[in-house]
Amino acid sequence: MSRVTAEDVKLELDMFGIACDDDSALDKMVEQCICSRIPADEWVLEWVAYSTTKNGVLLSVDTLDQFEHDVLNKRNKLKQSLKRDERSRLRDVHTIQDIIKAEEEEDQLLDSYSTPAKASQKRALTTPENPQSKRSSALTSPGVLLSPSCFSPSTTPSHKYSRRGGKGEVVVSFGAVQGARWTGSKAAGADIQLDLLEDSLRCSYKYMFQRLRDVRNVLTEKIEDLGDVLRRHYNIEEFSPVSLPAQDAVCVVGQVCCDSNGKLNAQSLLLEAGPEHGAQQVRLDLSELQEYSLFPGQVVALEGMNTTGGKLVVSKVYQGLPLPFFSSEVKVEMDEGKEGCSLAKNPQRMFSSPDAIPEPVSVLVACGPYTPSDSLNFDPLLDLLHVIARDGPDVCILLGPFVDSKHDDIEKSQVTETFDAIFSRCIESIVEGTKGVGCRLVFVPSQRDVHHHYVYPQPPFTLPSLCKNPRVTLAPDPCTLLIGGVTFGLTSTDILFHMGAEEISSGGGSDRFSRILKHMLTQRSYYPLYPPVEEVNMDYERFQSFGQMPLTPDILIVPSELRYFVKEVMGCVCVNPGRLTKGHVGGTYSRLLIGRTASSDQDKERVSPCLAAQVVKV
Repeated sequence: MSRVTAEDVKLELDMFGIACDDDSALDKMVEQCICSRIPADEWVLEWVAYSTTKNGVLLSVDTLDQFEHDVLNKRNKLKQSLKRDERSRLRDVHTIQDIIKAEEEEDQLLDSYSTPAKASQKRALTTPENPQSKRSSALTSPGVLLSPSCFSPSTTPSHKYSRRGGKGEVVVSFGAVQGARWTGSKAAGADIQLDLLEDSLRCSYKYMFQRLRDVRNVLTEKIEDLGDVLRRHYNIEEFSPVSLPAQDAVCVVGQVCCDSNGKLNAQSLLLEAGPEHGAQQVRLDLSELQEYSLFPGQVVALEGMNTTGGKLVVSKVYQGLPLPFFSSEVKVEMDEGKEGCSLAKNPQRMFSSPDAIPEPVSVLVACGPYTPSDSLNFDPLLDLLHVIARDGPDVCILLGPFVDSKHDDIEKSQVTETFDAIFSRCIESIVEGTKGVGCRLVFVPSQRDVHHHYVYPQPPFTLPSLCKNPRVTLAPDPCTLLIGGVTFGLTSTDILFHMGAEEISSGGGSDRFSRILKHMLTQRSYYPLYPPVEEVNMDYERFQSFGQMPLTPDILIVPSELRYFVKEVMGCVCVNPGRLTKGHVGGTYSRLLIGRTASSDQDKERVSPCLAAQVVKV
């Protein structure tokens, strides 16, 4: 800034018609311009604004002292504060790259005005005598690309997560874990095929346009289909209308519901029949049952007395039936389109065993969120990538949420970029970080992914840059996958928590998790609860096509906020891997070994292809 003189100040004052003949006042103005490092015109603008608020105060040494105290000193303090913030502000890889880009552009501008000799010195010298700078090489190193600051809008780490204990501790074991080799097999990995068995949901769709009549039709068809299976299996001659009085025991079929909007209990139980059996409701009395387990939306066949037509005293509950397991014959027929619709209605068919898997296949399963709740730092995901690099599994199944809508910073909108940008960089970092391992990646969305469609069934992620990557499979929620001849049922929606809050039971020795999982298998649905909880926006027409189990999966993955487990229920190995983070601290993930052995005896009892499974702390 050029030196300010009294003439400069007087000239600027004359432009606003302000007269000043006091030399001491002019000297004071020049002093303030120099000390505050502002030009004369800017000082005069500040004074005009100040004097206007003071009802046209006149220029004098006293008023200038007050002006310096009220305006100029505060202005100087604000400047100094901004400079300190600029110097102390943390820089991530993107701001550093912006600075470097600006420096390069400045260098190019200088080069255009310099001699060729000077311009050549601005080029990067990477000869052995002049190696590339550490700063530029660090920006392209894998460690920096996969660091949390690379793909997190927040670089503040979670202190509680970093101080967590029990890293790598195995908390649940299943099967023959002794001597199990959790690392992937290159031979087996080369033969792995990830195929969607059903005509899966492959793209987004328009929702919020369903009519109540269409919802009613879907529920009616579910009652009719499952009722027909129960009638044939238990040799029931016919089902009676639920509201028809009878002096003898009758069998009825319908959907369990509640008589109000409250929680289901033994006194609020109703059974609602389909149109084929009167479309009426009848109250249920379970006092004669020693053991039962019911939830809203469950399709059941009941036997009992209904002498008045208004209450059915239940004496027997007919248990539902699961679908058959996968076999190579089933796959051939489904591929040819012969069994896609009739498989669910004919569970009594017997199928031969699938082909044997020559080597066990290692599968890692993890469920989000991938950040602690007190930070948007992706350290847990980075630790998981280190585990993948160490163990080298053949397949990694990663379920959302990747950008959690329930995170405090997300709810308060305390982020510096769009949710889509955070998610894209997160996924690209996972793909890049596992490139050396060569494992197959399966990404499943979650209802809590803030950037994705908030509907169930949920379409797969849209990632054009990865759609042609042979290592990446973008699956919907829910979905059924075929991995090396073994079927995996996947859903990221917390059905265990939702059904656990609604199910009522009495008697029986099975635990709550086993009962809920059994209901899922016998109801043949990834979300059999009706009505769904408020946070699940169900599209019933798509749910009828894409939310049902096409067969009983060999392995069912059901992540939940509830405690992790590995259980075998009705021949299906059910796994809750937990979540990778639990609040401020680290959570768990799961790893499995799958494989089949060839059997010449077709009548031999089925052997689960899940050889071993563990739940491990991250």
